Amino acid sequence: MASEVRITFLGGLGEIGRNCATIEADGQLLILDCGQMFGDETLPGVDAILPDFEYIVKRSDNIVGCIATHSHEDHIGGFPYLLEDLGSKRKPVKIYGSRFTLGMIQGKLSEAGIPSRADLMEVDDGDTVKIGGFSVEFLPVTHSTPSGLISAITTPQGVVLHSSDFKLDHTPIDGRRTDLARIGAISGNPGIRLLLADSTNADSPGMSESESSIRKGINDIFEEHSKKRLIISAFSSHIHRVQQIADEAVRTNRVVFPLGRSMVRNLALARDVGILNIPDQYVGDIEKVDDYPFERVCVVATGSQGEPRAALSKMAAGESRFLELGENDAVVFSSHPIPGNEAAVGRLRNNLARKGATIIHSGKVHIHTTGHGKAGELQTLHAVASPEWFVPVHGEYTHLVAHAALGHQMGVPENRIILCEDGNQVILSDKKIERTRVTDGGKVYIDGSIGYLTQDVIDDRLSLGENGFLAIDAIIDWDRRELIGPPRLVSRGWLEESQAGKLLDDGAKVAEKAIVDALADKDVSFEEVERRTRRAVGRWVSDKTRRRPVLAPMLRSISG
Repeated sequence: MASEVRITFLGGLGEIGRNCATIEADGQLLILDCGQMFGDETLPGVDAILPDFEYIVKRSDNIVGCIATHSHEDHIGGFPYLLEDLGSKRKPVKIYGSRFTLGMIQGKLSEAGIPSRADLMEVDDGDTVKIGGFSVEFLPVTHSTPSGLISAITTPQGVVLHSSDFKLDHTPIDGRRTDLARIGAISGNPGIRLLLADSTNADSPGMSESESSIRKGINDIFEEHSKKRLIISAFSSHIHRVQQIADEAVRTNRVVFPLGRSMVRNLALARDVGILNIPDQYVGDIEKVDDYPFERVCVVATGSQGEPRAALSKMAAGESRFLELGENDAVVFSSHPIPGNEAAVGRLRNNLARKGATIIHSGKVHIHTTGHGKAGELQTLHAVASPEWFVPVHGEYTHLVAHAALGHQMGVPENRIILCEDGNQVILSDKKIERTRVTDGGKVYIDGSIGYLTQDVIDDRLSLGENGFLAIDAIIDWDRRELIGPPRLVSRGWLEESQAGKLLDDGAKVAEKAIVDALADKDVSFEEVERRTRRAVGRWVSDKTRRRPVLAPMLRSISG
């Protein structure tokens, strides 16, 4: 009998982001991606949302390596945090990926001050590498960032094929196509035991358009706004998009000015590894942008998703050190808003328009196409791979359900399709695959200026924003178990000051009674007095206002 193989999903199933899974066999653990999500207005002060790495940390001695499938934040953004959690005493973790992806990871580790905690192991298309007891063949795949990799992982229970984020682009900018022929060969011999496949566009019919299809839209923008300064926002990892923008800039004698820390870093990296081609004389330093007439400027900037610290948001707020927008500027959004970001992007566009700039987006001009295969491309993948078992991955739950139905249509028996969520584990054995739950799939929140946050802190921040704050101020002579003077309630963000007077007086009486009653118990602790006071005032506030402000007992003890 062959050894069991356990695949544990720590993130990315039921959401877009924080993709991370582990594959275990014979006491060895292989990590498959390590991503993050970003906070939004529903998570005040949260910069990053991570998988809970406790499952990995507890098995840190078993780690044989990590696979980084491609360079997007939702697949590599968590690596610095994972390596921090693993600590400095263990030997460096081997991370396998393409040269561009590893360059992105290297930058992150250097920023975090931990570059020595990883050994970056570069792989090329078609390479087969032994990672502990696993054999991994890396295949090229097209996506909205270059050099992505499909992983064909040979385990004691056969081949596990992980599609990574993918599409079937037959005319990619770099000529590098998804290797369906090799997937078909593996399907024939030795066969694909389990398919893990991207589900993001499973509920979208048809086929995605090639990245090269937007070239005309880019050309039209340059022609129509030939006298204006062009500011084009894009994801800094979308090198193929930047290449097309740069090609038009060169054709129209404009200089490309990268703006935003990640844009500057990633474009330099892409040029260094040879996947972005811009003649030196057409790449400018943003510090010197004012030396050029508007018709010769093409700024490529970060911030297309309304990120508050990104270059576009600074321009909209009039806080950019380099650009002051006006009616001679055209600002181009070359990507759709990510689901959940629509409101932030809408506010950004409005603020940019108030500066007098012309706003151009994909609703006006064909300047964006998805990086994820739609239903027709997923059907092709299933037809070629012909897996024995199938687990949809990478997507919100509706995407996973749609992909499960599509897999069944393509011939995978319903009882061989397993719907999983974060925290689930599938166990491959000789005769079957079982699903179980091994973690709660919980989220870990990061405030960049503070560090890790608990759910209690998040809840308090949300409650403060929605319901305000109510402090209970009182002084107690603890030796005599007596209040010194009446308590006082102080409110911020709960009620209008004109409404609060009598209500706060009434609340102070509730607090006074709760404290006096608690002090009558000679065995009561100071902490218990606080708890009873909080509970009594909380009930009173809820009954009177149907609101739940954050309550902060500020009871002080003195000795007589």
